[in-house]
Amino acid sequence: MLCTIIGKLQPALKRAQLLSSLQTNPPWRLMPIRASSAQSAVVKLLDSCLVLDYEGSRMHLNYVWLRDHCRSESSYNSQTNQRNLDTGRIDLNIRPHDTKVEDGYLLLNWPDGHVSKYGLQWLADNSYEGQKQSPVQPRILWNSDIYKNANVPSAKWDKFMSCDDELKKFLQNYVLYGIAFVDDVPATVEATEAVTQRVSLIRETTYGKMWCFTSDFSRGDTAYSQLALDRHTDTSYFQEPCGIQVFHCLKHEGTGGKTLLVDGFYAAEKLRQRSPENFELLTRVPIKHEYIENSDKHQNHMRGIGPLLEVYPWNKELYIIRYNNYDRSVINTVPHDVVQRWYVAHRELTTELRQPENELWVKLTPGKVLFIDNWRVMHGRESFTGVRQLCGCYLTRDDVLSAARGFGLQA
Repeated sequence: MLCTIIGKLQPALKRAQLLSSLQTNPPWRLMPIRASSAQSAVVKLLDSCLVLDYEGSRMHLNYVWLRDHCRSESSYNSQTNQRNLDTGRIDLNIRPHDTKVEDGYLLLNWPDGHVSKYGLQWLADNSYEGQKQSPVQPRILWNSDIYKNANVPSAKWDKFMSCDDELKKFLQNYVLYGIAFVDDVPATVEATEAVTQRVSLIRETTYGKMWCFTSDFSRGDTAYSQLALDRHTDTSYFQEPCGIQVFHCLKHEGTGGKTLLVDGFYAAEKLRQRSPENFELLTRVPIKHEYIENSDKHQNHMRGIGPLLEVYPWNKELYIIRYNNYDRSVINTVPHDVVQRWYVAHRELTTELRQPENELWVKLTPGKVLFIDNWRVMHGRESFTGVRQLCGCYLTRDDVLSAARGFGLQA
């Protein structure tokens, strides 16, 4: 799959092969117009769209789309990055009078005399053909050996809190691997809150903003026990599951309790390669997850609905996995003739997720804060004895990715 890389990041991350040549040769209405610059570009007008051949690639650009995406001052506010043009007033049968390619730009002259100017590379990047071949978020998929051999460094508390370069490295690791660590954090709830707010806004949920828990069964969740937890994603019962999970073990006086991490996208891509029909089934069958809590202090009944795997429709890039066997509700959204096939596909994915080589075990100790992409990486734990106190929170995914993009990272 184009959006995923196993092992070392390939040069394709810098620039995926943007477009593929089409095999058809429809009748052109106009003769080719060649660029005067060193960059080769050929423009041809069809009844339905403009065809641009650029740098060995071909794009089909709808005329209304071109007018809608004009970046002239009257059409687009470059200071706010917002559209001025009223899309609802564009003639749906619009087409340019003439075209010209000059100095790396495509110029279109519209019937009302308005001239639009587009960078050829901007068109290549933003065309459907370009997006279809490009990852939204490049990733390094991993199993235990791949991650360990990558020697991904943890950020250090003091530097992390004061140095933007350290934050940028942390975010790069988070974007690529779906997990990242900050070491030497003071073992307090306050310090944990500070280190998370360096990254993003905290997402308040029914558990509060910062939460601190131990095995006291104070909430209606197995996490509030000493039992082992199988790999899972959190808040699958939210319509939009929380994007980032943060853990900090403040104290543990006992044995066991190691944290399990599994790259769900690595396992899902293995399934796609081996059984594409089962992968596809898991992307289109909606499943309910529920959280029902009924106690003196807490009354909750939450329900989220969505397929176990979700992909972008234009490039089939996987962007979320909802996998939580504890919180999966009654399966009543699947026709009877599909249920058995769904269970077969689910079993195959589960088998891959449970492969020992896919398990990364980490002992969380006071001072080590773990950030997990809850849309990608599953977590669990082994059973434990004694007193084990953790704190943490959920972060808003949009703000984490916004911070990464602010540093020029692709996210």
